[in-house]
Parts: sequence; C-alpha cells; structure tokens
Amino acid sequence: METAPPVPATPAGDDGAATRRTAWADGLDELRAAATTEPGRLRVIGAVLALLVLVFGAVTAWQVSDRAAAADDVVERSQPLSANAAGVYRSLADADTTAAGGFLAGGEESAATRDRYAQDLATAAELLVKASQGTRGPGRAAVQIARLNRGLPQYAGLVETARTNNRQGLPLGGAYLRYANDRMRTDLLPAARALYDAENDRLAADQAAAKSWPWYALAAGALALAALAWAQRRHYRRTNRVFNRGLLAATAASVTVLLWLVAGHAVARAGVSDSSDRGARSLRVLNEARIDSLRSRGDENLTLVARGAVLTGDQKDFYEAAFRSGMTDLAGPGTHGPASPGSRLGTALALADDETGRRAVRDALAHVRQWQARHAEARAADDKGDYDQALAKVVGDDRPTRASFDRVDAALHRALVHEQHDFRSAADIGRAALGGLATGAVALALLGAVGAVLGIGRRLSEYR
Repeated sequence: METAPPVPATPAGDDGAATRRTAWADGLDELRAAATTEPGRLRVIGAVLALLVLVFGAVTAWQVSDRAAAADDVVERSQPLSANAAGVYRSLADADTTAAGGFLAGGEESAATRDRYAQDLATAAELLVKASQGTRGPGRAAVQIARLNRGLPQYAGLVETARTNNRQGLPLGGAYLRYANDRMRTDLLPAARALYDAENDRLAADQAAAKSWPWYALAAGALALAALAWAQRRHYRRTNRVFNRGLLAATAASVTVLLWLVAGHAVARAGVSDSSDRGARSLRVLNEARIDSLRSRGDENLTLVARGAVLTGDQKDFYEAAFRSGMTDLAGPGTHGPASPGSRLGTALALADDETGRRAVRDALAHVRQWQARHAEARAADDKGDYDQALAKVVGDDRPTRASFDRVDAALHRALVHEQHDFRSAADIGRAALGGLATGAVALALLGAVGAVLGIGRRLSEYR
C-alpha cells in the first residue's frame, strides 16, 4: 500500500502568509527600483511638478471664488440689507414725528400729514419683509424683526386712538400720543437700531472676508515655483542646457497666475477697503444724523403736546431736554458756528472725500443752525405763556421750525445718495478685479501641468 509523501514542516511562528506579498508591496518595490534609475526619477519629478501646479491652480480658484462671492455679497446682499434696516429706523422715526406734528394741528390735520404717516408705516412694513427674506435662519436680525412686527400694529393702534380723542377735543388724546411715543422710544426704535447694528455687523464680516489674503493659494504658488526652479536647476546641472521649454512654459504659467492673484487681490482689497473706510462709514454716520434730526423734530413737537406734563429726574421738560441732547449729537453743544468734530455732522464732514459730499453736509449744518435759532424763539414764546405763537413758530406758515427740519432732511438725503453711489463704485471696482481670475488660474494651471509633463518627457526621450 502506497503512502503519501511527508509534508515539510512549517517553521514555528510562520503560517505561510508572511511569505505571500501583496500587489501594493510589489508596486512599492518596483517604484523604489525605478527611482534608482534616471528615467524613473524623471517620471517621479514630472508627476510631482504637474501635481503641484494643478494644486496651485485649484487652491487659487477656490480661494478667489470665496472672496469674489464675499465681494458680491457686500454689494448685492449685506449693504442693501443695512440700507433697508436704516430705512426701517428712519421710517419709524418719521412716522412718530409726523404723528406728533399732525396732533398739533388738532382736528384739522391735513391729508398730506395723514398720507405721510401712512406711507411711513407702509414703508417700514415693506422693508421688514425684505429684511426677513434676507435673514438666514435664527439670529440677532430675526429676533428684532419679530419684535418690530409685534410692536408696529400696537403703536399704530395707540396713534389712532390719540387721533380719535384729539378730533373730539378730548385731552386724553395727548396721553395716548405720549404713550405711543414712549412705545416707539423704548421698544420699536431700539429694536430697529439693533436690527441696523446686526446688518452692519454682517456687512463688516462680508467686507473682511472679501479683503482677507488668500494665503493658501500664495503658499501653493510659492511651493510650485520653488519645485519648478529646482527641477530646472537639476536639468541644467545634468545636461548643461540652460532652458527646458516645457518646464519654462510651466514656470511662466505659474508666475502669471501668482502675479495675477497678487495684483488682482490687491486691487480688490483696495476697492473693498475704500468702500468700507469711506462709503460704509459715511453712510452709517449720515443715517444716524438723519435719525437724530427726526427724533429731535419729534421731541420738539411733543414738547408742545405734553406742555410740561413729562419731566426728567431733575424736574426739566423731558422732551425739551431730549431735543437739546439730539441737537448736541447732531452738531455739537453749541448753537452757532461749525459742527463739533465728534458730532454726527462733524464726522460726516471729515469722512466726505469730495466737494459734492462736503457741500451737502455743510448745507445740512446751516439749516440745523437755523432750526436751533427758530426753536429758541418758539421756546421763548412758550415760556412767556404764548402757546399759540409758539405753536405757529413750530408748525405755522411763517418761517416755522418745520421748514428748517425739512431742509436738514433734504440735505442729508442728498449726502446719503452721493455716498451710496461712491460706496457702490468702490465696491464694484473691488469685485471686478477678481473677475475671471478663478477660471484663468485653472486654465493656466492645466497648461503649466502639461508643460511640466512635456518638458520631462523630452528628457525621457533621450533614454530610449
């Protein structure tokens, strides 16, 4: 009977699997073996150079696209939302001022006054809808929008009650109007200001994102150029040839992308910075100046509505004290001469960078000084007990403070329109500088990678 041949014993600790090699290990061995020859090393160098150039182009396209999107947001989203938030504040303040002015006219409130009040409320509601549409998820802006949407109908109801009582000659109308003003002053306007601040913070964030340097792209570009320089130096030392056309083309493409990136971003950064340092700051100061004038006008009207019924802690007329505080914020502590440097108009004048902008601010200041002089005449009449004369100097037809306020508001509106145009021009220059850069970087990177491969391929052909 035949027996099977004996099976060789397996060494201790070896199950046979260790002697079997994977395809990955075999590939690594072949790569190491190839790298020990010049053709093998050239293939590795060509692959690495092509990869570095492609990575440079891809990172450039990515970072430039991010900054271009942020620059677009500055112009198309965040700045318009900031302007809308300022419009909400201004419309609410104007509605309150108009309601107080109409109340002073008694039962003879004009149709123009009623229409202006209704238009202010409609404008505020419309701008709140736009602000809500532009708000992304819950946040500071969404909270303030909800707060304004709740408070606006309540305020309108109080004003209508005050008007009804006023038409009937009931003194209770003044109390309702003061209560409506208190709701506006302590609830609606602070909410509108918080909304304005939130949108300005968003604008500042978008501007910062658009201005930030693309450090990853710059580092990738420097690395790609360093590798290309090393490869060409190696080529020269081994062949004594000064130029390799393929590597030279790859270097030229990479240098072009890097210079385009630096120059384009520098121009974009300058444009966005100018829109921020000049346009956005000027717009904010002018919006605040316009709001200060509106609130001062409302306080002036309410001084005559309340007739001393509301006092400060030191027993002074509350609304008259608020008027003077508003004038101080607007033009400084004095009543004559130039605006103080720290006041709204003083700051706006310092920020205006051309004569058109400065002229509008100076016109506003001149009318503020006229307003203060006429207000002093109205207060003198009221202090003497001549309420009718004081009323005529505030809302009458012969050089009233109302006319001065209207001229202040018109001058500030002109300044805002001018600064808005300057802001848009500077921001457009900034975002235009990035136009085509992402696509161009990808195209040049592809050309550079092809050039690197062809350049190395030319050397490889010498070994065949």
